[in-house]
Amino acid sequence: MGHKKKTSLKATLQSQQTRLRNKEKAAHAAEAAELKTKHKGKGKAPALRPTIPFTPTDKILLVGEGNFSFAHALVIDPPLSLEHLPPSNITATSYDSEEECYDKYLDARSKVEVLRERGAEVLFGVDGTRLGKCNALKGRRFDRVVFNFPHAGKGITDQDRNILSNQMLILGFLRSVVDCLAEGTIPTPNLSRKPKRPADDDDDDNVNDDEDIDTSSPSTVQGARGTVLITLRNVPPYTNWDVPRLAKTPPKPASLGTPPNPNYKLLRSFVFHRKMWKGYEHRMTKGERAHGRGTTGEGGEDRTWEFCLKD
Repeated sequence: MGHKKKTSLKATLQSQQTRLRNKEKAAHAAEAAELKTKHKGKGKAPALRPTIPFTPTDKILLVGEGNFSFAHALVIDPPLSLEHLPPSNITATSYDSEEECYDKYLDARSKVEVLRERGAEVLFGVDGTRLGKCNALKGRRFDRVVFNFPHAGKGITDQDRNILSNQMLILGFLRSVVDCLAEGTIPTPNLSRKPKRPADDDDDDNVNDDEDIDTSSPSTVQGARGTVLITLRNVPPYTNWDVPRLAKTPPKPASLGTPPNPNYKLLRSFVFHRKMWKGYEHRMTKGERAHGRGTTGEGGEDRTWEFCLKD
């Protein structure tokens, strides 16, 4: 009787990278053709309202805050729809220790002081792939868990190894966050445009398949389960991380000691408008680059993918 050859996690992820590169070439050609067609039209489609994925009653966990500028914007000068969001509903965490954070991000100390004065919770030394190890988070559930622009920050120059490193970070986060999510029914966002196909269609390999999905507000149904929001640049090399597929159909663990990843349902994706969060700055995570904003992925949009656990 023959033995079935095992496929390693690394090989599976690298196979996905190759497939994505081919998809991107086809997508670029299709996009060029679509733009040409649009220019022939007589008018433009009405612009969608920027999506604010929170409500004033949400309990929000922010993972991987750099200089805490997003938490600061959420507390100090939020969009009008969130003006009644209590600062005490927000828990902002940093992977760095408090001392490391202040050394790396020169403006972080002042932002943290303001956050704490207003009543928000700030935690340091929190690993997004090991949230269960943080005593302050044990037994707590959140309506929204946000990871803006995650990056392993290892400074790997080889692109394939760099992609793999960040995919492992995403998989670890999605596995770790399960016990932080509020339990309940699957949320049903109000779509302002109907997607061309179901958002959780696992047969579709195109990570940009939800470009026509946008919403004005998340589900406000009481008892809805918590959601995970991951924001990235929607251009290479970040699209090669294949975040939607990692969440929906994660590869099997490479070793018996690693627990399997849960399966998530993609609820929606939408453009992340930085201008909606006054004072927010995306900072690099590696060494001296933490003081700059980086140039990788320029020319594209920022996009947020929102997931919840499947039944």
